[in-house]
Amino acid sequence: MAERIGFIGLGIMGKPMARNLMKAGYDLVVYNRSREKADELAGEGAVAAESPKEVAAACETVITMLPDSPEVREVVAGENGVFEGIREGSLLIDMSTISPVVTEELAATAGKKGVGMLDAPVSGGEPGAEEGTLSIMVGGSEEDFERAKPIFDVLGKTVVRVGEAGAGQVVKACNQIVVALTIEAVSEALVLGSKAGVDPAKIIEVLSGGLAGNKIMEAKRTSFLEHDFDPGFRTELHHKDLGIALAASREYGVPLPVTAIVSQMLEALVAKGSGDRDHSAILTLIEELAQHRIGKGT
Repeated sequence: MAERIGFIGLGIMGKPMARNLMKAGYDLVVYNRSREKADELAGEGAVAAESPKEVAAACETVITMLPDSPEVREVVAGENGVFEGIREGSLLIDMSTISPVVTEELAATAGKKGVGMLDAPVSGGEPGAEEGTLSIMVGGSEEDFERAKPIFDVLGKTVVRVGEAGAGQVVKACNQIVVALTIEAVSEALVLGSKAGVDPAKIIEVLSGGLAGNKIMEAKRTSFLEHDFDPGFRTELHHKDLGIALAASREYGVPLPVTAIVSQMLEALVAKGSGDRDHSAILTLIEELAQHRIGKGT
């Protein structure tokens, strides 16, 4: 009999991840705050539950994929939450991006209940979720990691245990720093080159072949060149993630000066009403400052 997995949170990332598990032969019990998404997967063979508690009671492994720390805390430790239904010996895998401090608190509570917990945030955006090629950074015990490895191998291409509880969230914060700062740097380069008269597509082509080459230019090429900011990863979520990184920097005494600047740029986009746009929309801020829109005819 296929292992039954609970999956809570069927957003941009969660729904394709859940689908990949179903395609791999796992039976899924799903829950989402807006019932329509759960019903959609129920139409494809999953079982829709009425609460996180019901999900946990029906499964030995529960995955959460939620926007932020408050949502994870509510779903896991709140009324009718996972902890109210989960059985001793079960495994909770939080694949959200949240505060390492909250992760450590929940992992401690899980341990008292005889439940294993892994923090396993991901990188790769919606395309990685759909294609099962996510990078997964995992915090928790070696034993729990090995237990979850077959599940991770369905969802991701790069799966690494990086340390104990909370370590996965710390590494995700590091990831989000690099991604945000790279998007901003590419945006500056494209606006400078374009305003000086060089075709932005040519800039990306030549930079991609040298030391400046990076996956951001590959993954976000269309976003930059066509101003297509349909979200693969929303600006407001990346702003939240940099807030986590900056909080961690205060906790560990590590200055992150450029991260703070880019966080403010993302905050400006949110204030302008672009929080639901892709994080590559940082480009538009540089364009506004330069009074220049990149692309042909500009």
